[in-house]
Amino acid sequence: MEAKTNNTVIDAELFRPSSEMSSRRERIARTHHSAFYDGWIRLRKNRAAVGGCAVLIIITLLAIFGPVFTHYTYYDTDYTARMMPPNAQHILGTDIFGRDLWARLWYGTRISLLIGLSAAFINLFIGVAYGAISAVMGGNVDNVMQRIIELLVGIPSLVILILMMVVLTPGIWTIILALSVTGWVNMARLVRASILRLKSQEFVLAARLLGTPTHKIILRHLIPNTVSVIVIQTMFSIPAAIFSEAFLSFIGLGITEPRASLGVLINVGYGALRTSPNLLIFPSIVIVLIMIGFCILGDGLRDAFDPRMRQ
Repeated sequence: MEAKTNNTVIDAELFRPSSEMSSRRERIARTHHSAFYDGWIRLRKNRAAVGGCAVLIIITLLAIFGPVFTHYTYYDTDYTARMMPPNAQHILGTDIFGRDLWARLWYGTRISLLIGLSAAFINLFIGVAYGAISAVMGGNVDNVMQRIIELLVGIPSLVILILMMVVLTPGIWTIILALSVTGWVNMARLVRASILRLKSQEFVLAARLLGTPTHKIILRHLIPNTVSVIVIQTMFSIPAAIFSEAFLSFIGLGITEPRASLGVLINVGYGALRTSPNLLIFPSIVIVLIMIGFCILGDGLRDAFDPRMRQ
């Protein structure tokens, strides 16, 4: 078929897309994945992060099911079996009261993980809500909320922790409350900074023009686009909370006997280091593995979800 334009004959075949260009476009195109799926693919390629995640899963499973493998409990005492080294009856030995270290170690790990995870998720909820409201509202509201954060940052968190543990009755929920007083500040700052970069973008302006309420803009548009920052900060806040609990218990302001936590076990082991080093070595190994596992996993998540790392 031919077309005549300005006395020039044009062959219609020249306007047909070649099969070569069509196949090339098909090869270039790839299946669209969400940011989370792409991040998960990159995370799986990070062997260190996968190894850290595997260590954390194993420790968590032992904390849940470890005491099942012995018929002793964390509080059973046997003064005829005091300070025993590891043997067939007591896998990790016994402490100064004849209590089984295996049962106490995994019970204490369970308590430490419970405190760390609970404090981290409370800080996540408060920090995300506070930072999002401060960034979206702006103006005087933002100024007042940021002055409150600066006031909390000016007071050393360790001083607040110790004062609250002295005033309140020591216990699991008291420690969680003490860790949550100032633990959310860093999360709020990061979320606020991320939302300030997002609030002026087109999709947020379009939502406002369509009459979307502010709380729906925060929940549906802004927070989902800051999830990577939230996840990474949470991964780093969990070991920080576990270490703070261990420190409080080590100086005698945390979990009290006969209950156990990793800090309590390390404190007991430190007192019997010369005669029974196993009382200090085993809980120290567990807390080191937990700290390293969360830090390596947090680094892997940061590399996986950082947009600058995307290819």
